Amino acid sequence: MNRIRVIAICIFRNDNKILVAECLDPLKNQTFYRPVGGGVEFGEKSKDTIHRETMEELKQEVTELHYLATLENIFVFNGEIGHEIVQVYDGKFVRSELYEYFELKGFEEGTGQFRAIWKDLAEFNPQAPLYPDGLQAMLLKMI
Repeated sequence: MNRIRVIAICIFRNDNKILVAECLDPLKNQTFYRPVGGGVEFGEKSKDTIHRETMEELKQEVTELHYLATLENIFVFNGEIGHEIVQVYDGKFVRSELYEYFELKGFEEGTGQFRAIWKDLAEFNPQAPLYPDGLQAMLLKMI
């Protein structure tokens, strides 16, 4: 695919943990993690993408969205090169009891069910990375 994709992701914080989808690159046989979010549709503001994607994937409403940064992510997934411009937001769930759950069940159109877990920022490493690149370092500076 030879195009740049614009996405928006949301950082849901729970002390030093963030909510991340647990994903697998089948060619590398590697588990990796990324915050909830997805592609910005034509004519849609990235902030609105967070609301839509969180409702589609987790069936949850978001409040207190704040823009944090933009990251550029060039990567290889499933043997294909990808290129993303990533709008990063901080937000909170409307339902506060979600912060007490160990994991949330999600659904991603095209790939099916996934689990989203609360994971400590210090736990990400080269064998279990957090994507997009640069996100972990950025968030650690904000603590």
